[in-house]
Formats: sequence, structure tokens, C-alpha cells
Amino acid sequence: MARAFATIAFTPAVRSQQSRMGSADGYTRFLSGDETSPDELGAQEVDFITARDGFYQATVSQTGWPYVQFRGGPTGFLKVLSSRTLGYADFRGNRQYISTGNLSGNDRLSMILVDYPNRRRLKLWGRARMVEGPDNPEILDQLLDPSYRARPERAVLITVEAFDWNCPSHIPRRLTIDETHHEIAALRRENEALRAENTAMRAATVSGIPPKS
Repeated sequence: MARAFATIAFTPAVRSQQSRMGSADGYTRFLSGDETSPDELGAQEVDFITARDGFYQATVSQTGWPYVQFRGGPTGFLKVLSSRTLGYADFRGNRQYISTGNLSGNDRLSMILVDYPNRRRLKLWGRARMVEGPDNPEILDQLLDPSYRARPERAVLITVEAFDWNCPSHIPRRLTIDETHHEIAALRRENEALRAENTAMRAATVSGIPPKS
């Protein structure tokens, strides 16, 4: 956990609840110091982000209501453009444009990325800038996956302000279809190896010749 995250997340109301519940002292050191620099993504964060095929994104409306949306696409569609910049192609959906409208009035957003099989999650805070595709095709080209047939309407560029690796407690272990196929394939290989070993042991027992190691 870095100070940039604590400065954003630990508001006076949050600190009050931490004091009430007895956890305030444990977090005090994250708020020490006079200056706060935005967090920069490292190799661990880059590897984690580019391996995801979806994330949860929260924005705030003009009336103060939060809006949480799941954004999905091909693995790696959320791209790391620099140590403090993320970007993704905003594909055409149901055309409600709630996130787009919210970000046009308040550029703050937060994101949660989850690796369900390994029970890991990364929280990010940032500021978003929307870039319309027809006006900036070179930016959209950086974010497109030619194998994905969905139609992008714009690019969303995110300047990262803070991030935090979240506790793995209570994350259910879930697998996508592709991940399930990999798990099953590994089990099949293991089963075949055990069968071959068992067959060799039976043959050795019958012939009296020890199986080759």
C-alpha cells in the first residue's frame, strides 16, 4: 500500500471509522510525510493488468450517484501505455452512455481487476480522458485487437493516480471456459502419466522384471 492510495481513500469519514473499529494506528504510517506523488505501475502491475479480460469500473454522476460497470474484451484489451497511463477501446454497447456522460462531468474513476483463479485483485484510481475515434485514429489503432470484431466508438485514456493490491480474502475461485480447458488438459496429462506408470508396474509384477525408472 502506498501513500497516494491512502491519501485518496482515507478521508476524514473513513479515518473516523478506522478509529472506531481499532485499525487507525495500523494505517497512520501511510499518511505520513508532506508530499504525495502519484503511483507508477511496476512490472508486477503491468503483467497483471495485461493478463485480464475484464474489469469493474466506477464513475460518479452529476447527482452524486456511483455507477459501476463491467468492461470486458479480449485478454489484454486494457493496455499499459506508460508507467502512469492505461488505455482501452470503448466498444459500442447498449448506447446508454452512462459512464461516458459521468466522465464528461467528473473525470475521476476507480477500477478493480480480479484474477479469480489465483484469488488476486488490484484496485486503481485515476482520471480519464475520452478520445473520439474519428478524430484520433492513431490513438485508437494502439488499442485495437484485430481479432476482436466489436466496434470501438472511442478510446479511454486513464492517468493513474494510485493503486493498491487488495486482500485475497473472500474472493471466490472461478474459471473461464478457456481456463477450465487448461485445468482439464493438465489433469488429463497427469492421469495418462499415472495410467502408464500403473500399466508398467502391473507388467513388471507379472514378468518379475522391475519397471524402468
